[in-house]
Amino acid sequence: MFKKLLLAAATMIVTMGFAFADVDVNKADQAALDGVKGIGPAKSKAIIAERAKNGNFKDWADFETRVRGIGDKNSVKMSQAGLTVNGQPKPAASAAASNATSVNTTTSTPAKAATKDSKTK
Repeated sequence: MFKKLLLAAATMIVTMGFAFADVDVNKADQAALDGVKGIGPAKSKAIIAERAKNGNFKDWADFETRVRGIGDKNSVKMSQAGLTVNGQPKPAASAAASNATSVNTTTSTPAKAATKDSKTK
């Protein structure tokens, strides 16, 4: 019984590792592309069809230009979800991710009191 529980836990840990792995748009099959947040079956088919028709994507700009419906905002979100082009995340996405994880170290100042007396007009 303990061995089965241990095996199930190990399998779960391994599959969780796959869920967070980077997916290269030039190498991934439809199932891998579908696993990226923001890409559904229709979009993954369009990506694969464009890749088959005109070859691998050179960079993020090429990917955005050639695949209809993929713009700057969508590509940033997809990159943050693990999509890469030639193994590279979108530069804006990596900067946005590092900014989101940094801690704000500035101290807040108390609000200033009202300068006018409420009785004076």
